[in-house]
Amino acid sequence: MSNYRVLLYFTLFFIVYLIWAQWQVAYGPKPEPATAISDSSQSNQIAETNNTGIEDIPQAASSTENESAVLPAVNDNVKTTEHINVVTDVLDIDIDTRGGDIRRVVLRQYSVTADKREEKLVLLSDDNINYFVAQSGLVSANKGTAPSHNAIYRSEKNSYRLAEGEDSIEVPLYWENDNGVKVKKVLRFKRNDYVIDVDYYITAGRQKWTGSDYMQLTRSRPVKSNAKTFIRTYTGGVVYNKEIKYEKYDFDDIAEKNLNYQLTDGWLAMIQHHFLAAWIPETGKNNLYFSRYNRNKDLYTLGARTSATVIDPGQTGEITSRLVVGPKLQYKLEKIAPGLDLTVDYGILTIFAKPLFWLLNMYHVLFGNWGWAIIFLTVTVKAVFYKLSEMSYRSMAKMRKVAPRIQKMKEQFGDDRQAMSKAMMDMYKREKINPMGGCFPILVQMPVFISLYWVLLESVEMRHAPFILWITNLTDKDPYFILPALMGISMFVQQKLNPAPIDPIQQKIFQVMPIAFTFMFAFFPSGLVLYWVVNNILSIAQQYVITKRIENS
Repeated sequence: MSNYRVLLYFTLFFIVYLIWAQWQVAYGPKPEPATAISDSSQSNQIAETNNTGIEDIPQAASSTENESAVLPAVNDNVKTTEHINVVTDVLDIDIDTRGGDIRRVVLRQYSVTADKREEKLVLLSDDNINYFVAQSGLVSANKGTAPSHNAIYRSEKNSYRLAEGEDSIEVPLYWENDNGVKVKKVLRFKRNDYVIDVDYYITAGRQKWTGSDYMQLTRSRPVKSNAKTFIRTYTGGVVYNKEIKYEKYDFDDIAEKNLNYQLTDGWLAMIQHHFLAAWIPETGKNNLYFSRYNRNKDLYTLGARTSATVIDPGQTGEITSRLVVGPKLQYKLEKIAPGLDLTVDYGILTIFAKPLFWLLNMYHVLFGNWGWAIIFLTVTVKAVFYKLSEMSYRSMAKMRKVAPRIQKMKEQFGDDRQAMSKAMMDMYKREKINPMGGCFPILVQMPVFISLYWVLLESVEMRHAPFILWITNLTDKDPYFILPALMGISMFVQQKLNPAPIDPIQQKIFQVMPIAFTFMFAFFPSGLVLYWVVNNILSIAQQYVITKRIENS
């Protein structure tokens, strides 16, 4: 088999894979609940709540934990009150005194585009377009004894800023009722950290207090970008714990059916390309994970309510949770909670992608530039597969050497394909040529190539990263299309080193391929094109040396 045919198969495989990956995003199988609430009347009540959009407070779990709770419905008719602004070294946040909801999050170290560094990325916002807020609250079996996310808190200040020399700041919010129940809700922010600790200090009144905390993310379906991309990454909900692992629950799932998971520990998140917001309940609790869809407002909610906490009269108890809002920095996420690093979604190729990213990150630490890291990663991958590539190129070189003899056979046997095939097989046997020798090594390398594609696509660490000269953003296309042109030239040179196809149709197809690939890669992130250019140059050098050895032997 000629190198041209192998290259064609590889190209088709790669394109089919990308189409399949995109199909999985849009139409892939949906998760089934691990432990569904079986009470049919309960399900009907939840459905009615979704349609009306009136009830937005969950019923508290009882101390016996039968979990038959009415889940909170989205209610966007509640007006905001005063906002508290909190500024750290990495976050600029607005907190509403109604519920202590986080209504706006600006990532101070990330810009919307590479050419407008001063325009910082807004991850959460209560604007009508791309509405996305984080809410939390308490519910109790005794109504009026717990502040939900609709309750009005009292705040000592309306502005907080992390000062030089401070490692953290706390934002306390206060609520109390006539029965002596007092709640202090504290949001804690730390330096160089995208994790927000949310702590409730509950002092019971004259009676025993029994209640739960709940947390939820509510957002509208994202407005589609006008940017032209070859493939879209996943945007939607995720639920995780050690039993069900990583389950996606997208906007269509939420609109179609209410999620009802009873899980120990775990977390929930709304993720998008490079960024996420995630709630992590207190460990050791049995949580009810839920979802709702508000048809009137077209809002989607994913949330969790923890098991009951009991506080004796006059005593103070504590309930904690954590909110993560920021970039999907892989090594930080895996330290925050088990499985949270899976939000960097490499899919089925994670087993290859994670080691590749580790190596890429090591080179970045060494060189301080993601472009050079990509180049040296390419060299390393090429060295690892050197022997497999050598087998492939030897086979191609031998095919190239006997190509004139094959052409003579074609002229000799004419339309007698059977005789032509037998003569070719006899010649391959005499010359010890394996016609499939050039195919297998490339097939083995395919998972690595595709894994690297996802590493470069998914890693926020490389977002807007510059290289050298005109390449100022490795995650955007080459502004002058120089790298795609170099890739097309390198493909053309490789073709000259390969045996020419006998079939005239194949000859025409492969003459067009360098041009077609140049146009296709013109819209790929320049970091990906850089990888292919370097890989092609190394392949040309290796193939040239091997071909000369075979021809001179």
